Amino acid sequence: MKAIQLAKVPLAKRSRPDILIIAGEASGDEHAAQMVKDLLQKHSQLSIYAFGGRNLRSVGAHLLYDLTQHSVVGIYEVLKHLRLFRQLMSAVIAWINTHQPRTVCFVDYPGFNLRIAKELFKRGLSCKNGGDVALYYYISPQVWAWKARRRFSMAEWLDHLAVIFPFEKKVFKDTSLKVSFVGHPLLQTELNLGIFYDPKGPLLLLPGSRVASVRRIFPLMLETFRQLRQSSPQLSAVVLYSDDRVLNELRVVFLKYKDLWQYLRFYHIEDSNLSYSASLMSSGTMSLKCALAAIPSVIAYKIHPLTYMLAKRFVKIPFIGMANILLKRMSIPEYIQEAAHPDILCGEISECLQDPRRIMKVREDADALKIVLDVKPDMSAADWLYSSLKEEKDAS
Repeated sequence: MKAIQLAKVPLAKRSRPDILIIAGEASGDEHAAQMVKDLLQKHSQLSIYAFGGRNLRSVGAHLLYDLTQHSVVGIYEVLKHLRLFRQLMSAVIAWINTHQPRTVCFVDYPGFNLRIAKELFKRGLSCKNGGDVALYYYISPQVWAWKARRRFSMAEWLDHLAVIFPFEKKVFKDTSLKVSFVGHPLLQTELNLGIFYDPKGPLLLLPGSRVASVRRIFPLMLETFRQLRQSSPQLSAVVLYSDDRVLNELRVVFLKYKDLWQYLRFYHIEDSNLSYSASLMSSGTMSLKCALAAIPSVIAYKIHPLTYMLAKRFVKIPFIGMANILLKRMSIPEYIQEAAHPDILCGEISECLQDPRRIMKVREDADALKIVLDVKPDMSAADWLYSSLKEEKDAS
């Protein structure tokens, strides 16, 4: 395996970098980019570097390495790529040790990021253990769903946590960790959703942002779409993808479905402001976007059997879709593993397209979600991140 090669980016010779962002998934890259964009609009002199993706680079962060290209989920997938992740962690820690950024901001991606935080603490690089690097964390690991005791380790290693759901502050009340609610990034502006409802629009297919997930879920979605067209021959579909690696995998799968070629289009997730009649999707950030946009949806989710077996044992929540978790009920139907069958999914999507009662319920649930999320934040995400630099200045 080749050594990890970081991009050559400009570094001031006599000053420390202000902020390093570490975002390992497409959604984290997207949300971190909005935060950095807002921050640079107020403080354009800041030097910000990132292990992230194209979104962070597009808003002005110096991208050291595209970490999002290695996004995986599940025990089996992580073990399969363990050597690579160890190399990536070594590269990240070496960069921090060499350049001593004033703040490291971790974004979600806890399996990777919390290991980095622990190592920075052990090496005495972090503020909590005598060093000069503040450790901030944006978008909390879901300790309320599983691995609840992580919150005590987080309190030991981290300086400040920013949460995006109002209820999450209470989760950390029994720890010493400083926690701020910064609001959900999808609610900053309605246009951030990038998707809209139209009863005459195409079907939206969202197979996810990870290559391994696409291999399992996209064939299932195409089989469902094929069945739907038998009763609705006018129906077309759009697939949104997060990066070129995912697009390449989608095209490989799609080669086996030549009868659908003329009825389906691919768009990058950032290049589409389209309207849709319904959505068939894997779980993730987009499931919440669809719910907020009042698009009737169904979740189909498949992971490696070993990962699923372990998740059933340790995950403590009844749903996987964030809209369902927030509303504490089944707003969006979820079909997991073998239950995700084309016959069942076809029936659900048909109801999404044709049943006015279901469409009305989706609108009501969208309003309910906005109420749940519409809590005045303690501060904006950008102000929260800037506070790490202010606190250092005040301390000196």
